[in-house]
Amino acid sequence: MKVAAVKKPGGLDKLVIEERPDPKPGNGEILVRVRASSLNYHDFIVCLGGIPTPDGRIPMSDGAGDVVAVGEGVTKWKVGDKVLSLFFPNWQSGQIEAAGFDSVPGDGADGFGCELYAGPETAFTRMPADWSYEEAATLPCAALTAWRGMFVETKTQPGDWVLVQGTGGVSIFALQFAKAAGARVIATSSSDAKLERLKALGADHVINYKDTPEWGKAAFDLTGGRGVDEVVEIGGPGTMAQSINACRPGGHISLIGVLTGISGEIPTAALFSRNITVSGITVGSRRHQEDMVDAIEATGIRPVIDKAFPLDQIAAAFAHQASQKHFGKIVLTI
Repeated sequence: MKVAAVKKPGGLDKLVIEERPDPKPGNGEILVRVRASSLNYHDFIVCLGGIPTPDGRIPMSDGAGDVVAVGEGVTKWKVGDKVLSLFFPNWQSGQIEAAGFDSVPGDGADGFGCELYAGPETAFTRMPADWSYEEAATLPCAALTAWRGMFVETKTQPGDWVLVQGTGGVSIFALQFAKAAGARVIATSSSDAKLERLKALGADHVINYKDTPEWGKAAFDLTGGRGVDEVVEIGGPGTMAQSINACRPGGHISLIGVLTGISGEIPTAALFSRNITVSGITVGSRRHQEDMVDAIEATGIRPVIDKAFPLDQIAAAFAHQASQKHFGKIVLTI
């Protein structure tokens, strides 16, 4: 089979395409013909060598494809089923029990940047009905992260105010989920052109954070002085202060990204005085993904795909991601 592989010490120039033996499904495993994957920031850092992996690691945490063979003891899937990978294949339901990425495809284990993948039958869910492989491949990391933050760690309700940051996959899914739930959305970006596209997707208000450095107060004011109920926080330390300023008393912040750094100063007095809850979010469980797929089918949401690349052009796909010119998800067709 054809695979993409990250060679030491990492970097887009160290991404190579090579041939490896076809895997075979073991007991309780299925063999999946991978049809598509999608790019996440986590995958990008792996490919750059920022997350240490063994030489030759196959990257990509997200995968969608067809079951082409089943191992002994498999009961959930049959040949021809369309399946979707899990970011945490060992987290089936309930509270997360172990921190770390030892089992995450494309990190602690080989991922979906390949034509064939063998894994436990419990490491997959069904795809949404009538979705393409490229559409489905956008879900396991980005969409599920937004879903868990908004509907598991808190319960976004009709009439709530939700603040989303930027135009990456998580933020756009958060906007779409919020609107489907009847919530009102404030979206930020540094690009006026992207802000117009966010409005076309349903954002009720938009803020250019370069033009309005105190965008947290601006968001608070847009709610009529009530404050937002939920912030989908992707920036981390560089944006947390503004997110806190935007929140209502008793509001919730889903901390899912560290695009501005891994540590920094947080206005803790404002955090506790407003009784704001912060939840650290790293994707979700199998049960969360099954619930999300059901909700997607019920609401008719479709992902926003910026551009598709063949597996042979995986380095170009990540270069496009690094340019920050994309709007929505970048996918690989395999």
